[in-house]
Amino acid sequence: MQYTDMGIDLGTASVLVYIRGKGVVLKEPSVVAYDRDTQKYKAIGEDARLMLGRTPGNIVAIRPLRQGVISDYTVTEKMMKHFIQKALGRRTFRKPRIAVCVPSGVTEVEKKAVEDATYQAGAREVLIIEEPIAAAIGAGIDIAKPCGNMIVDIGGGTTDIAVISLGGTVESASIKIAGDDFDSAIVRYMRSKYNLFIGDRTAEDVKIKIGCAFKRAEEEYYPVSGKHVVSGLPVTVKVSSEEMREALEDTCLKIVDAIRAVLEKTPPELAADIGARGIVLTGGGSLLRGLEDLICDKTGITTMTAEDPMTAVAIGTGKYVEYLAGYRED
Repeated sequence: MQYTDMGIDLGTASVLVYIRGKGVVLKEPSVVAYDRDTQKYKAIGEDARLMLGRTPGNIVAIRPLRQGVISDYTVTEKMMKHFIQKALGRRTFRKPRIAVCVPSGVTEVEKKAVEDATYQAGAREVLIIEEPIAAAIGAGIDIAKPCGNMIVDIGGGTTDIAVISLGGTVESASIKIAGDDFDSAIVRYMRSKYNLFIGDRTAEDVKIKIGCAFKRAEEEYYPVSGKHVVSGLPVTVKVSSEEMREALEDTCLKIVDAIRAVLEKTPPELAADIGARGIVLTGGGSLLRGLEDLICDKTGITTMTAEDPMTAVAIGTGKYVEYLAGYRED
């Protein structure tokens, strides 16, 4: 009987599911809405994300993953079960073989928690793959060749940086600074400069619309609405892309510093390969405008973003399970 093979990118911000032969079939935010009074789950995924910051006291919107690792085991298991069933549809399959990716810096305990949650969610077999390897496969890099490739995967909770050669990681670093920190930096900036209190969802909108990491040729403006810290009344202010560059500067430079630190530890031959081939960015955080230019400016190495950075890790995880299935077909 044909098994269903799945790859799951279990991210801090969103969960993507890849099914062998079909590609990425599901992409939903990793948010769960829970009713404290009835102790029931109200919504999972996009429906729950819309409730963030807008729930009455008895309903809490939880992000069960923090900085790439499980912070609430029960909720993660429930969420995974829901997404696996949604991805498979109503058809009854034998239990799927699932590959799940984890940040490169996770501990054995954290890895075991992901594995257990995946088994509980209905997997027949679980394979754990490190995020940078999955990102490289998904970005179309042939990782089996004996040459150095540098991949920087900027997710919601972690940024994974790795130098890959001959199918393995030579040097890597995982820092807990990523897309969510861009949002937090915008929230802090608006509060200190304009006395304006905004939520994470508003900060994310501003980041997508005018956020940038490098000085832009043409300045853009965007109205930001929130609550005045002193008066408590709703206020709207117009902010510029240059102000957003200022707000995001420190966070972006921390990522650049981590990239430089990994480059410094890289063996000379592989460093020469990276110099020739460039740095590849994946993950939702890599969509921040001007980030390629900033990294290139600070390292002197050409930097490019993968074709579809948001789904690269999920595709890579799925392809990894396909690759294994090729010679392990039961």
